[in-house]
This record gives sequence, C-alpha cells and structure tokens, in this order.
Amino acid sequence: MYEDLKGRTVLVTGGASGIGEATALRFLEEGCRVAVFDRDEKALERVAAENPGLELMISGDVSRPVDVDKAFDQIDKEFGGIDILVSNAGISVRNPYTEVSYDQWTNVMGINLGGMFLFAKAAAKRMKAQKVGVILMTASTNGMEGHPLYADYNASKAGVILLTKTLALEFAPDIRVNCVSPGYVLTPMQKGEYTEEMLEKVNEKIPFKRHAKPSEVAALFAFLASGQASYITGANIPIDGGETAGLI
Repeated sequence: MYEDLKGRTVLVTGGASGIGEATALRFLEEGCRVAVFDRDEKALERVAAENPGLELMISGDVSRPVDVDKAFDQIDKEFGGIDILVSNAGISVRNPYTEVSYDQWTNVMGINLGGMFLFAKAAAKRMKAQKVGVILMTASTNGMEGHPLYADYNASKAGVILLTKTLALEFAPDIRVNCVSPGYVLTPMQKGEYTEEMLEKVNEKIPFKRHAKPSEVAALFAFLASGQASYITGANIPIDGGETAGLI
C-alpha cells in the first residue's frame, strides 16, 4: 500500500471489466476517490453495486469528444479536479489484415489511440494548472513487436507507447506520463477471443507458463502512480511473464 495515494482523485477508463476494473478496485483499496468511465452501462451498474465505495460511474465512449468533456465536467464537479488518470479502455478484433475493413480500422484506432489522446489532453489541462499529476496508459506487448491477425490493434498500441514518451517530454517536470504493456492477461476480452485450447498453447510460450491476473497489472499502475515512482516518466513497462525477453 502507498500512503501518499490516500485521498487522491483517480479516473480509470474501461474500468468496468478486466484490467480496468481491477485497477479501479486497487486504487479504491489505496484510499483514493475513484471515478470509473466505461461504455458498458450494465457492467458499470454491476461494478457500482458490488463496490459502493466507488464514488462516480460515468457512461460514455472514449472516442467521442463530447463524452470526454462530459466526464471531466462531472469529475470537476464531484472531485474538484483530477490527480491520476489511468487511460485503459481498448478493444481488439482478431482478423487477417486483408479482411480488416476500414470501418474496423478506424474504430479500433479511434478507441485505442484516439481515446488516449482525448483523455490525456483533458487531464493534462487540469494537471498543468495545478502543477502536478500522473497520466498512465495501457499499451501492450503487441505494440512492441509484430503479431499476426491484429494489425489495427498492434498499430494503435505502438502509437500509445510513442504518445506516452512524447507527452512525458512535453509535460515534465510537473506531470509524469508512463505506459504499461501487458502481455497475455486473463480478461473477459481475452476469454472471448481464445478457446481453452488456444489459451493453453499460448501459456506454453510464456516463461511463467500462465496469463497474468488483472490484479497484477493493477498493482503496477498503483506503483507508477505513487511517490515511489517519482523519477519514472516516459517509460513503457512490459508486464508479460518474460514473453518479450527472448525466445524459449
């Protein structure tokens, strides 16, 4: 636990499932005031019902500027500002490149990269005014190396990594900006794309022989948001069980 996180205001996008939900709950455990943004209204209702300590649940699409503006208006009203942004929302669609429609491409890029742009911009305006803040983004090991069948997803996550590094340079020294690149994480999105046999085959290629738990990624976000990471900015940190360390 990180004492300096107590009382901080945190916004987590894509916070009603998977890594986002685990991250929202971790910051709640740290004593933060937490807002959750997600486009799945039923999932938001479930998370709110199960975790009454979550103070603000916001429905919207990260790729829609009007929804982003609405979210920050609510945060300003309820919290009086924002200390930590965890920009996590993302989607992935498994398709061969020649079967990726332009609509699919623009949708994936709009959510995975455009959403990061919109939320970071809105958060940075507030953090620059208060001369302190932390912006964290979810990238992926898919943004670090090629993976077949995920051309749009891979490109979007590579963009997140370079966006992180650029913003870290522009916003230093007041605002720290970092991203986390999970490898395989056992989330609802992953379970929806992979059969049990496919999951087992993937595990054999990972040195740790398993997928990450969402809570393990959430723990890394909590560390990066805390004062223990006060000299870390512009970093892309893989959390992948050794997957990108080399061939096995």
